[in-house]
Amino acid sequence: MRSISLLMLGVAMVLAGTIEPVTAQSQSSAPASSKSGQPAPVPEPAPPLPAPASPAQSAPLPAPAPVATTPSAPSTPASTPASPPAEASPASAPAAATQPPPPAAPPAPAQAPAAAVETPPGPYYVVTYFNIAPKAARKAAALLRQFADATRKEDGNTELTVLHELGRPGHFAIVELWKDKASATAHAAAMKALGDKLQPMVLAPFDARPFTPLSVGTTKPGTDAKGVVYVLTHVDVFPQGKDDVAALIKTQSEQSEADPGALRFDAVVWDGHANHFHLIEAWADRKSLDAHEAADHTKTFRTKLTPFEGAFYDERLYEVLKKTE
Repeated sequence: MRSISLLMLGVAMVLAGTIEPVTAQSQSSAPASSKSGQPAPVPEPAPPLPAPASPAQSAPLPAPAPVATTPSAPSTPASTPASPPAEASPASAPAAATQPPPPAAPPAPAQAPAAAVETPPGPYYVVTYFNIAPKAARKAAALLRQFADATRKEDGNTELTVLHELGRPGHFAIVELWKDKASATAHAAAMKALGDKLQPMVLAPFDARPFTPLSVGTTKPGTDAKGVVYVLTHVDVFPQGKDDVAALIKTQSEQSEADPGALRFDAVVWDGHANHFHLIEAWADRKSLDAHEAADHTKTFRTKLTPFEGAFYDERLYEVLKKTE
């Protein structure tokens, strides 16, 4: 019974393919003999079969797409994306390495200092305007008389005339004439002292304007007589027309001196403002002034002047401040 069971087990194993039949194993393992009686060579064993591939390795992964690179820039790893490097110009890169730096610019030449505007030597005018409270006009007039007497004694003074505007009791003007600008500058301290004394009465502060001569005629006697009318006129024109206007004013000044009753006709230019002019006139009386304004040469002057004017023709009438009241 035991032999039969072993036999049946062997047959089952053969059928299942786990072992080979004894006969086949003995035939393959027994060495063959040659006809010459020498044993046949033993064949080399077959190489082992490769292990079956796992399901995950059965399909190969696709190869990554090749990354296009330029010869001058190294490739960037796929795991770390980076922005492409800036391209350098092939022509400028070698030049930057080989071209020497440009030479330093030469220092700029020193700029010559601007020439100072010099006032021509000779007579120097100053006209000062100011307003006093009408109720204080008499007190101010007394101070102005004292100031005039002291100023006429100063070195370099040629004239000091205090004027009182007609019909406006609180409006005054002072006309000064000095031999030169230095003398007028030296008088500035006295003018300041006068302003300090008048300060409690002043409605409008001193407006002082310096002038140089343009056309000055001969002053005739009697300019301080009773009834004399002074005219102060400010002429403001556009800068581009200043030369034409200067010629017009010179002609008017020369022609006006010949008019009846003309005692004085000075045409001056504001120092440092060549397009601003002043006319300082004195007439024997109001009738002489009216005749002058109606003269043909005056009408021609005003007609030609008007296109150049940058401001209203500012004409004011004055009388000389009386020595006593």
